[in-house]
Amino acid sequence: MQFLLTFHGEMRWLVVLAALLVAGRSIFGLIRGLDFGKGDRILMSVLVGLLDLNLLLGLILLAGGPGGLAPYRLEHAVTMILAVLAAHSWAIWRRFPNSALKFRNNLIVVVLVLVLVCLGVYRLRGGFVF
Repeated sequence: MQFLLTFHGEMRWLVVLAALLVAGRSIFGLIRGLDFGKGDRILMSVLVGLLDLNLLLGLILLAGGPGGLAPYRLEHAVTMILAVLAAHSWAIWRRFPNSALKFRNNLIVVVLVLVLVCLGVYRLRGGFVF
């Protein structure tokens, strides 16, 4: 169970990396007026997939890990579920024909996800890094 806990906790760095890549690509696409392409869809799908996997690991730890259902653990879980739901919202506009709208919306979603993830991790660990 300790390996799962460590893996779940360190996976936040992959989530942050993917979120920063999506945010950077969205800003670049907005500024340059690029078309929203397959690579952009893949980047967003990677971010959502990483969040989904980490949520699954977190729910396994919540159900069977040490510490029980402490209020701060439940608060962390709810915050992360909200982050995953926000990330999945990109499916609403992924088929829109307007690339600028997709880039803008993805940027908004990624910023929201990053804020929620940072808040959730901070609440659980008392800081994002340690």
